[in-house]
Amino acid sequence: MELLRLLSTNEIVAQVISFLILFFILRAFAWKKILLLLDARREKIASEFQKIEEAKEEISKLKSDYNEKLERIDELAQVKIQEAVSQARHIAQEIREKAAADSRIILKKAEENIELELSKAKEVLKDKVIDLTIGATEYIIKEKLTSEKDKKLISEFLDELDEVK
Repeated sequence: MELLRLLSTNEIVAQVISFLILFFILRAFAWKKILLLLDARREKIASEFQKIEEAKEEISKLKSDYNEKLERIDELAQVKIQEAVSQARHIAQEIREKAAADSRIILKKAEENIELELSKAKEVLKDKVIDLTIGATEYIIKEKLTSEKDKKLISEFLDELDEVK
């Protein structure tokens, strides 16, 4: 209330008239510029929000693309691992088959060598038996023996055969 007492009506009227004059001057000269500045600022802010939304969408799209690529890479890795395992099994099977074939060949050659050595040993044994038989026959023919001497000669002959074996 004291404030009203301090002000006179003339001052109040002058203040109101000054305000209205200033308002009309500002409206005539600066109002459009101020409104244009505000509209430009509003448009700039709206475009910034639009850019932010577009960036968010782009980031979301890139993220989904990245996740899809990761899933495809995982699937591809699994396929490659399965192929490698399959190939390793195939190679292992081939190695086993080759080893079995090689072992059969080695066994066959060993059997052939054994048969050859056995036939050679039989030939040598046959020659020794023939030689011993001829020798024993010559010895028996040279002297007429008694049954004791015959037994002794036959025993010696058998001992010699055992030594040859």
